[in-house]
Amino acid sequence: MTKILIVDDDLALADVLAFALRRAGFDVVLAHDGLQALEQFRHELPDMIVLDWMLPHLNGLEVCSRLRADSNVPIIMLTVRNTDDDVIAALEAGADEYVAKPFSPRQFVARVRAISRRLAVEWVETLHAGPLTLDVEHHEVTWDKVGSIRLTRLETRLLQALIQNTGNVLTKESLILRVWGPEGATDEMLKQLIYRLRNKLELDQNSSILIETIPNVGYSLSIS
Repeated sequence: MTKILIVDDDLALADVLAFALRRAGFDVVLAHDGLQALEQFRHELPDMIVLDWMLPHLNGLEVCSRLRADSNVPIIMLTVRNTDDDVIAALEAGADEYVAKPFSPRQFVARVRAISRRLAVEWVETLHAGPLTLDVEHHEVTWDKVGSIRLTRLETRLLQALIQNTGNVLTKESLILRVWGPEGATDEMLKQLIYRLRNKLELDQNSSILIETIPNVGYSLSIS
């Protein structure tokens, strides 16, 4: 059974979410501030985290960054903050999904189910492209110039799609479907994910690995 950690200082909302998710068949644990969230994560080892941004003691963005430093657990950021800058900040901190309040509990449960299905079908796979080796299961890419690089779950899916189509152009729509699944994402979310992956792979200006932007179309992985 998928275990979900809900972190929100709005006790009423946390209870509503917990009830909806438990009724849908998920195991749910709760935390109501940032420090408690980190403690519950270490103790409960959840499969997914629903994380509010505005939390006492330690805000959700900092919690997300700390979790992402050593874990690839899926994180859904849940917040009233919904400007482009807020979305970008959350994604750069390592969030996988971004849900703005208010929201429909039924739609939220459907989104959680979609993420849970993706977790269930992940398998061990190693992909190669030139000097790159991607370990899909462990979210790690190895490159002889820089050694091993840890990736987030979304970065892994993005690089997996690009490696499987090395030298070909993937449209933005195709990449969004491959990375986020049927629930989709925005072009801006894809752009930020591309930016994060580039920063990890293209560590020097003479890099032989390049994620190319094809204007008005999409992206391509080029390895010379």
